[in-house]
Amino acid sequence: MLYTTFRLAHEAGACIASYKKMAKTLGGINKFGRDTPIPLTRILEVCGLNNALWVLRCMTDQTAADKLARIFACDCAERVLPIYENQYPENNRIRNCIKVARQFALGKATKKELDAARAAAWDAWVAAGDAGFADRVAEIKWQIEHLKELLEEEDAKTPI
Repeated sequence: MLYTTFRLAHEAGACIASYKKMAKTLGGINKFGRDTPIPLTRILEVCGLNNALWVLRCMTDQTAADKLARIFACDCAERVLPIYENQYPENNRIRNCIKVARQFALGKATKKELDAARAAAWDAWVAAGDAGFADRVAEIKWQIEHLKELLEEEDAKTPI
């Protein structure tokens, strides 16, 4: 299970408003405990997608958090890939970049290969941003639900 604590979030410079919101939800920091695990699923539920993604930087298992973040980013990039490929049908570089980033997350690509993928992924983001989604709200809802699915899979593998 991926989780953080109030102590880790504080040390990483958590947003004060979100920190207080989570503390209030859990009955207060002193009552809940500074080092009591707070599952990432709970943070997503209470504080939303942006905060849950930020918290990935201060998880107790940073290796698992990094892997989850990379896989989630690849999944999100694959959703906008058709937009890029419609604009640049001859360019398979972005599809390859997503593949390499996913391989890196699974320990099957080097840092050098990842760096090349990251540079090309920037191009995909720019192209997708230019084309835009017709419904950004629907995309954010998908991202939240997909992150929940990934967290449930992770939780099933590693109980506290």
